[in-house]
Amino acid sequence: MPPFRRRTGHSPRTPLTLTVPALVAVAFLLMPLAGILARTPWSELAGHLTTPGTVEALRLSLLVSFWALGLSLLLGVPLAWLLARVPFRGKAFVRSLVLLPMVLPPTVGGVALLLAFGRRGLLGPYLEEWFGVTLPFHTSGAVLAATFVAMPFLVISLEGALGGLRPRYEETAASLGASPVRVFFTVTMPMVAPGLIAGAALTWARALGEFGATITFAGNLPGTTQTLPLQVYLLLQEAPAAATSVSLLLLAIAMLVLIALRGRWSGTPAARDPAPRPAPAPAAAEPAHTASPEATAPSPAAPGARWPLHAHVTGFNQLTLDADPGTTIAVVGPNGAGKTTLLRALLGLTPRAHARLTLGGADVTELPPHQRGVAWVPQDGALFPHLTALANTAYGPRAHGTPRTAARREAQDWLDRLGVGHLAHRRPGQLSGGQAQRVALARALAARPRALLLDEPLAALDQTTRARVRHTLRHHLDGFGGVCLIVTHDPVEAVALADRVLVLDDGRALQDAPPAEVTRHPRSPWVARMLGRNAWPGTTTPHGLRLSDGGTLVVSDPLPPGTDALAIIAPEAVSVHAQRPSGSPRNVWPGTVREITASGSRLRVLITSDAAPDLVAEITPQAAAELGLAEGTAVWTSVKATETTLVPR
Repeated sequence: MPPFRRRTGHSPRTPLTLTVPALVAVAFLLMPLAGILARTPWSELAGHLTTPGTVEALRLSLLVSFWALGLSLLLGVPLAWLLARVPFRGKAFVRSLVLLPMVLPPTVGGVALLLAFGRRGLLGPYLEEWFGVTLPFHTSGAVLAATFVAMPFLVISLEGALGGLRPRYEETAASLGASPVRVFFTVTMPMVAPGLIAGAALTWARALGEFGATITFAGNLPGTTQTLPLQVYLLLQEAPAAATSVSLLLLAIAMLVLIALRGRWSGTPAARDPAPRPAPAPAAAEPAHTASPEATAPSPAAPGARWPLHAHVTGFNQLTLDADPGTTIAVVGPNGAGKTTLLRALLGLTPRAHARLTLGGADVTELPPHQRGVAWVPQDGALFPHLTALANTAYGPRAHGTPRTAARREAQDWLDRLGVGHLAHRRPGQLSGGQAQRVALARALAARPRALLLDEPLAALDQTTRARVRHTLRHHLDGFGGVCLIVTHDPVEAVALADRVLVLDDGRALQDAPPAEVTRHPRSPWVARMLGRNAWPGTTTPHGLRLSDGGTLVVSDPLPPGTDALAIIAPEAVSVHAQRPSGSPRNVWPGTVREITASGSRLRVLITSDAAPDLVAEITPQAAAELGLAEGTAVWTSVKATETTLVPR
């Protein structure tokens, strides 16, 4: 038996059972096209395409197809947005109506249009009597037929693009003060432009080639409804060679559209630029859209203003939050505790929780997100990929009505403060993670919010960049006149940035205290472990704590019996022994080493036991070597009663 040879640099061999049918399919699709190319009278092609009838039919085809495209954009874009973003009863039925013209025989579509808009149809008599409009056998009828058949291509393509666009971009824009209309035109539409362009191109090509519905509903009148496809039908009977030439023209147009769509317009929104590109000129830093701000846009917080916060949150989250101006609150807790839900409730963006919110004495509960003056920085920053860093930062001031020049000047000032001013004309795809986070923070602060919500703003950064951005953030939060909430899983961030730490679990507040108090007496096992401490829940007894997993922990200062409490044991207070220790320790358990990790100049040893919960000990590398510790090593652990702290839960 020959030795097995590993294949390198070669793709797997395609099975013949798939290759042969695939090649047959390609040949089947290619042969009709080859037939047109083979039978085209090339020497007479120019003459056939320049005859008066063909030129007139081409002019009419272009007129009809572009009008159909315009109607499709006018009606199809709102319909696609409705299907993609708005839940309503009967959505499946509406989507089926959109798809119906794509699967319906075109002649049947023409009959349906005739029975609806013809002179004896459902609406035709009224259109003729009230408006003097007669659609059949008129150019407008050809436009209507082409729109009916082609518009589904636009709706389906744009709906897919809208469905793939993360709502976080639009929600962030709203938190910066942009109204829904402004968000739609400055964020949503630019980001789904590939899907819109793909749908528009397919819609135009389909309208250009429409035949069945047009001839059935609008007839075949030269100069009025006779488009190129209808002329091909007539030429086949009178001049087959000319029909082949015109068919080649339509084939070439269709192929050019498909080639233009290939890869470039995939229909999915872009989240980040695929590769760095040269920085655009300063004049291109903002989009051309300069619509005046809506009358309902909120006024930003005046410089130096102070905005205390009061929030009563119900629903999944059940808590009341009060904070003075300039307070920074770190929100911590395990996954699913309700941290992000709390932020979204304050923004008015979730049905899971409702916040009765007051900022600076003004009740903003009933206001939409763009009028609350609450800015949000999501974990990934959600920088708008089609705008430069400068245009991103100027977005909030522009939404509040600041003139373009002043908004750009203010945005540049904020970027300079955060150390990324030299990157003003770069797009998000050209920024590193730390740079993008600082731009996102500058964008939020430039909007001059009354409250600032940061959802793990430093989570994606490396340690060096995180420390630098943390220092910058702390500096600017010191001068912020509102209240800032920061969701974090990093104890260093909580201690370094926050004045208070709010501990959540299952939507409830377990603790709301200064960082030093939470560090000394954490009331949540998750927080205690986040801080690097052992945390054992249980119920107090006269001598200590009866553990939830069984066993008893002896402590020197027990709480009143029957109290639900948490035993906090520092890792450095855990002693590790090769043999059962003798002497004063009151709490001794056998165990097995499961994991050894480095923590600075010391080692953290995870020890499991059948007699006690998992325990983390912190020892020196020298002690680990003397004990011969390795994964699977049997050891004994001990904790003095005086080294354990009980915290009521």
